[in-house]
Amino acid sequence: MILSVSRRTDVPSCFSDWFFARMKEGFVYMRNPMNSKQISKLELSPETVDCIVFWTKNPEPMLARLSELEPYPFYFQFTLTSYGADIEANIPHKREVMIPVFQRLSEAIGSKRVIWRYDPILFTNRYTPEYHVKAFRQMAEALSGYTEKCVISFVDTYAKNKKKLQELGVYDLSKEETEAFAKKLCEIARENGMMMASCAEQIDLSHCGIVHNACIDKVLIEEITGAKLKGAKDKNQRGECGCMESIDIGTYHTCGNGCVYCYANHSEEKVKENLRKYDVHSSILCGKIEESDKVTERKVVSLKEKQFTLFE
Repeated sequence: MILSVSRRTDVPSCFSDWFFARMKEGFVYMRNPMNSKQISKLELSPETVDCIVFWTKNPEPMLARLSELEPYPFYFQFTLTSYGADIEANIPHKREVMIPVFQRLSEAIGSKRVIWRYDPILFTNRYTPEYHVKAFRQMAEALSGYTEKCVISFVDTYAKNKKKLQELGVYDLSKEETEAFAKKLCEIARENGMMMASCAEQIDLSHCGIVHNACIDKVLIEEITGAKLKGAKDKNQRGECGCMESIDIGTYHTCGNGCVYCYANHSEEKVKENLRKYDVHSSILCGKIEESDKVTERKVVSLKEKQFTLFE
């Protein structure tokens, strides 16, 4: 199986100690987000976990402990944008802190295994297309040689973030403006040794040099693991999503990053309530097993088919 850590919350930034405790103990419990009384127990052995994909805005809490992941192949989806605290309230300063963290992570595990996500892109009176192009160029130059791919997406409006986005005055570009903007970013990425891809976008930007991305990337995972995989496309994601199937161990409404565009948090109050339940020693994130819960063991197996070489 491919372990996703996590689309639902920033585990590396907020819960890294809990994650390492789960990996050491060899299992984790997950509450079904669609049925809160259903809990799955998931084995986390190197024999069943083919690769771990981390999603984060700040992996710094993990950097000193990366050696503990040695039995597991892994890579990072590292979101690094140019927004200030009005958009991403609890992320450290980008230029002074986060760019150096990105560079340190890349130096530790290699540029191929750190994917730069400049997403989601939103436009306001402050964050204009011109602002993004200028900021993106500065970041791309700072990250040149530290990553091989940059992934972009444009902000999506959900019921959970609609009000905040309206308050910010977020607006859309026309199709022609979007394509011209995307082409500029792609040119900058190429100048700095990066390919560019889009994440779950309906708009086709291939003529701008931007390919549709798979964040849970079968090709990359096969390269990292040295084995072919039999995993299928993830049917639980949007149709535009190119990701292969994975299992996510995160919990909604627990992320402390405070991003206004987030779809995974119901409200600040709900997040605070759940964070009060956080126990690094608990087998389930931000909660505990209740007597009324139904716990079942989720049967998982390796997706590896066989070893292969580059000459096959």
